[in-house]
Amino acid sequence: MPEDLSIPVQDATKYDWNKDTFWDERWGRSGVHKGIDIFSRLNKPVRSSSYGIVIYKANLALGGNVISVLGPKWRIHYYAHLNQTHVSLGSVVKRNDILGTVGNTGNAKGKPPHLHYSIISLLPHFWRADDSMQGWKKMFFLNPAKKLAKAKSIRSIMLTKNKKKSAPGS
Repeated sequence: MPEDLSIPVQDATKYDWNKDTFWDERWGRSGVHKGIDIFSRLNKPVRSSSYGIVIYKANLALGGNVISVLGPKWRIHYYAHLNQTHVSLGSVVKRNDILGTVGNTGNAKGKPPHLHYSIISLLPHFWRADDSMQGWKKMFFLNPAKKLAKAKSIRSIMLTKNKKKSAPGS
């Protein structure tokens, strides 16, 4: 099944995150940064980057309000620091469905609002493990910056849909 990912923060582009923060080893209690932070305004909609099932929803000390969606290819899409959540555990979501809003909960309190976004593979990629800090975990954590490099923003997807709807003969 294709993933067909979209950038999970409404109106965000690849310029709204630092691609080099994935697996940054200067990251406090978690050891390494296993995702990317997509910066935006407080309460900007966070949308599902793929279709799937909401398998986890909680408030955690580090992640604050978090949601995890099991998507295609047995990959978990993890959304953290949400200000608000708008889905329930067990919800089936489509790509671009609203999950919640950008925030600064958990260990992001007092920092600029952002979405921490991680992609975790349930199937290990053994060849990715290395001797860096927590390098064995690289078998499971995929670099979202690389996965989203080809992804369309929510805005461009919506514009494309609207053009198709208003095209003559549709």
